[in-house]
Amino acid sequence: MRALSGLDTRPTSDRLRETLFNVLTAGNPEVLEGSVWLDVYAGTGAVGIEALSRGAHSVAFVENSRAAAKVIRENLKSLAIEEGVEIVEHDAERALRQLDAQAESCDYVFVDPPYRLHEAYDEVLGFLSQSRILKPNSIVIAEHDKRHDPGESFGALVRYRKLVQGDSGLSFYRPG
Repeated sequence: MRALSGLDTRPTSDRLRETLFNVLTAGNPEVLEGSVWLDVYAGTGAVGIEALSRGAHSVAFVENSRAAAKVIRENLKSLAIEEGVEIVEHDAERALRQLDAQAESCDYVFVDPPYRLHEAYDEVLGFLSQSRILKPNSIVIAEHDKRHDPGESFGALVRYRKLVQGDSGLSFYRPG
C-alpha cells in the first residue's frame, strides 16, 4: 500500500490495525458484514480498505489533502476496489457537516488526525456526539498518541475501552 512521507499522513500500523479489527469482531467476523464506515483523516485509506476486505458494504474516506486523496485512489485502484467507496476531499468539519446534512449514518467511524492536532479530537468527536451520522449502536474509534488521552466522553459519546500498543492508542466510544 502506498503512503505519503511525513508525519501528518501516518498509516495505522499493520499490528494496530489487526488489533482494532480483532477488538471489533471479538471472534465474530460477521459483525462487519454489510457495515457502513466513515474513515476521517483517512491518510492512505488503510483502515477503510481493511474494513472493505472484511466485508464492509461501504466506506467514505474523508481527507483534506489532495496528495493523500490521490494515494487513497491509487491504493483502491491497485486492489481493484471500485464499488462501495466515496472520497470526500474536504476538511473534517466540512465533510462531517455535509454527511450529517445528507443524513448519512455509519456503523463505524474511525478518526485518526495527525497526532499533533489535539483539538481535532474534541472537534470531531464532539460533532459526532450530536450528529445524525451515528446510529444508536455505532462505534467510534479514535487513534491517538499514547501520551494524549482524547477524553472519556464527548456529549453522548462515552469511551468504553482504551488500548495502548507501541506509541499509539485506540479509544473506543459508543453513544451513551
